Amino acid sequence: MTGTGSVVLARDCMVTLIPEGQATVLRAGETITVTQALGGTVTVVTKSGRLARVSSQDAVELGLAADTGGADLQGDAAGASPHAPFDYEQVVEAMKTVFDPEIPVNVVDLGLVYECEVLEASNGGKRLEIKMSMTAPGCGMGDVLAYDLQSRVLAVPGVAEVDVELVWDPPWDPSRLTDAGRLELGFY
Repeated sequence: MTGTGSVVLARDCMVTLIPEGQATVLRAGETITVTQALGGTVTVVTKSGRLARVSSQDAVELGLAADTGGADLQGDAAGASPHAPFDYEQVVEAMKTVFDPEIPVNVVDLGLVYECEVLEASNGGKRLEIKMSMTAPGCGMGDVLAYDLQSRVLAVPGVAEVDVELVWDPPWDPSRLTDAGRLELGFY
């Protein structure tokens, strides 16, 4: 969902500024405008005109609509068993629940996931080594999105360990978009 309108914050709310990735607090009573609610997180415009990302937990508590895409967004793998049968398609679907906070496209269709290698974990289950990039090298949201990706993939049954590495070579460019990403952005 995108563009859900203005909301007055009922309480203080910790947010992550986009694109630098710095945490700050928006104060109760401040009016924000929701620009994007995808993958369990919400992107807003603050009264100063800055973009900020609201966590899934705060989005729910503040009554902001967040489309989770059916994903378990608890941020950990408490319900997943590393010894359950492994299905790579579930990994891909989990990665598709992570969205760029400025562009309404998930990180897979945006072409930010460069590689996902499946290995055997030392304690059973699978170890996934994921290489991902950002649309721009100076984007401070890399660690935030890498954490989101790691958390979502760890929740997949059969996954025991996940390592997400941010890479900058080759640099991202629009040719990395999937057909679904191109369609979503109107490139067709």
